[in-house]
Amino acid sequence: MISIYGKSLDHEKASNLVQEMQMKGIQPNAITYSTIISFWGKAGKLDHAAKLFQKLRESGVEIDPVLYQTMIVVYERAGLVANARRLLHDLKHPKNMPKDTAIKILANSGRVEEAVWVFRQVVKEGEVKELSVYGSMIELFSRNWQHKNVVEVFNEMHERGFFPDSKTIATVLTLNAYGKLREFDKASALYSEMEEEMCVFTDGVHFQMLSLLGMKGDFDEVDRLIEKLSKDPEIDKKELRLVAASLYERANRLDEASQIYDRIRNSDYITDTLEAS
Repeated sequence: MISIYGKSLDHEKASNLVQEMQMKGIQPNAITYSTIISFWGKAGKLDHAAKLFQKLRESGVEIDPVLYQTMIVVYERAGLVANARRLLHDLKHPKNMPKDTAIKILANSGRVEEAVWVFRQVVKEGEVKELSVYGSMIELFSRNWQHKNVVEVFNEMHERGFFPDSKTIATVLTLNAYGKLREFDKASALYSEMEEEMCVFTDGVHFQMLSLLGMKGDFDEVDRLIEKLSKDPEIDKKELRLVAASLYERANRLDEASQIYDRIRNSDYITDTLEAS
């Protein structure tokens, strides 16, 4: 309902609904407060937004990253650059929140310089406690095409005993960064090392490795990996064939690509026939 009132620009009703929640003992969460702050900002009620944000900061509760990001955006949209910078300065020198949280806020807001500064300080002091902090920095560098930095952060993370599982986007991004840097051997070494450590990959990681081998032009390794993945019952075989066909197609090996596409069509035909019967 708060979101509905906000979209209809009925900000007073949205605010009243929050007060009603509190009177009934229901404590609004960070998303609720963030929504209200955003609505007030869009309605030009910056004083309301700023007062609510300051009240939350003074309450002693840990400010959710979303709230900080929302308030910074509200200030910037209103042209209050100094206010936004003040919040960024608070994040750069966090006193009332964990530095890990400050890094994630800055990274998710795309603040490269500030995020890097805090991250370096935290790493130097040995205060990084969460894998997600490294993941945030890797995503930030990747979004800004800073592939060398992606690899550096990944290596640093690995050296300090943090190792991503297959669900961590850092893995695919790092393999992709090696590809952008054309450091294919390092990508292969990372892939093999993770396999040896019994890391369970998503299909996307396998397919990323296939793409890198194709970029390298090492089709002996491409064929070897395709054969290996074809025997894995967990792999989506149709998707594997599509990836393989596109690799051969890009390498102008059209006969091999055509054969794979034929197999995909035949497989679909057999499946459709079985379902029809």
